[in-house]
Amino acid sequence: MSEQRSRAGSTEWPSERRGDMARRVSLRRERLGLSRQEVADRAGMAVEYLEYLESSAGMPDAAALARLAGALDTSVQELLGVGLEAPPGRAAAAADPVMEELSAPVCWSKLAPGGIGRVVLSTREGPVALPVNFRVLDGTVVYRTAEGSTACADRGALVAFEVDHIDEAVRSGWSVLVRGTAARLDEPEAVEHLKHRGNPDPWAGDGRDVWIRIRPASVTGRVIRTGIDPGR
Repeated sequence: MSEQRSRAGSTEWPSERRGDMARRVSLRRERLGLSRQEVADRAGMAVEYLEYLESSAGMPDAAALARLAGALDTSVQELLGVGLEAPPGRAAAAADPVMEELSAPVCWSKLAPGGIGRVVLSTREGPVALPVNFRVLDGTVVYRTAEGSTACADRGALVAFEVDHIDEAVRSGWSVLVRGTAARLDEPEAVEHLKHRGNPDPWAGDGRDVWIRIRPASVTGRVIRTGIDPGR
């Protein structure tokens, strides 16, 4: 352990990445539903060392960091937060990319974990796309917003909802598009039901107590695969 800590401290990673990496490793592991022991076994490191990395500003050497990223099914860049202030997808395309359609069941499997997506709706000023935290509940997409906000869609409004994931390391990614009708939930029983089964917790804070549910008319998706895409 002491040797590993010494090696971790010897790597010259940017100082602003150190504390954030511990948080990203822990959150990524929890999102995948993996224990520390499972990730440590995958990465070929002691579980005590992984616990140290998740709870301190220590940084592993390049080889250990690459193994840890692989164990967490992500990239070194994402663990370090490299380029998070810039829009994704600036790198050149990989050689011989393949675009494929996703079936409806696969689309729903992509949406199932919830997270952040973009709701697209019409306003007097024109169409807008807004990021919202969402959950999937009983075959619908649910999000919370504030009374009077732009995302507070009128009952019966036609809307679209889009979620995507980009892997800069291998120039691959997927997107899912839901088209449907918005419905505002005012019934106390329905709201209580959602709180217990699929509560989306808005990152923007409190005061967002309006519940919007999108009943899908269609669900479509696409994926870009490459020869180096590990999910192919």
